[in-house]
Amino acid sequence: MSRTAAATATATATATTHGDAPPRAAAPAKTAAPAKTAAVEAPLRFIRPQAAKPYFHSSALTGGAPKIFFETEDLTVTIGDMRAIANTLSLDREGFELVAHETAVDDLYDDAAVERDYYPEIEALLRARLGASRVVVFDATRRADNPAGARNPDGARGPADRVHVDYTLKSGPQRTADILGEEEFERLTQAGARIVQINVWRPITGPVVRSPLALADASSVAADELVATDQVFPDRTGEIFMVAHGPNQRWYYAPRIDRDEVILIKGWDSLDDGRARFTPHGAFPHPRTPEDAPPRESIEVRTLVVIE
Repeated sequence: MSRTAAATATATATATTHGDAPPRAAAPAKTAAPAKTAAVEAPLRFIRPQAAKPYFHSSALTGGAPKIFFETEDLTVTIGDMRAIANTLSLDREGFELVAHETAVDDLYDDAAVERDYYPEIEALLRARLGASRVVVFDATRRADNPAGARNPDGARGPADRVHVDYTLKSGPQRTADILGEEEFERLTQAGARIVQINVWRPITGPVVRSPLALADASSVAADELVATDQVFPDRTGEIFMVAHGPNQRWYYAPRIDRDEVILIKGWDSLDDGRARFTPHGAFPHPRTPEDAPPRESIEVRTLVVIE
């Protein structure tokens, strides 16, 4: 029996191929199964493993929604309430944390204010929380699940509804070298520095009740469930992990997350000693979303955290 067929999740729906996706220190001990406080049964969109390496055309290339060239499937899984375990979450175990953090930036659609004021707030947060010697912000993306998507300098974006990890064993080091420079990356590597890629995800408006973000406990995801996938840009080809379903995966979300909260998401860690390195995540349709719920609007800031 295949991994998907053997899973306790309920298979529903969709296969998508050759086109747009349908809308819609050592690590501590493992956490328990998802808390039931506000747990929901909801579909997540997974890749179907295939023989050929999957790939897709990025939004930067298409000017709109990504165009994918692999099959996906929607599987209904239990998504637990991370608020019930928020005080015990660890970037080095689950790969994500829920953190209370206010911003002084009123308009997170203002590009100048985001770069001038919001980036330093994020840098200070990560420097204090991870004991970093340096934090480099290198990207920010807004997303909205309204028909037009959220405005960004390189185009509109909707929620990413295929569960994925932003970096891989190959692209994590490569992207780090691209950003820091080959010489600096080599210096840090030779000096034994740790480099961690962290995304900081925040609602632009809240609370979020539509298209919330689900995250997998990284310790519950098997290595063969992370599927290296080429991401084609206008000027380069990157690589991310799409995620295949596995029977032991544990998923969580933060019910009604608001503007004064952020989720820290680990995308890659230079240390390979048993701690979390890659954290799957993706948007999902909440089954109890009110019909008049406002669109989810969010901003995610990508960073490199250097610990020397």
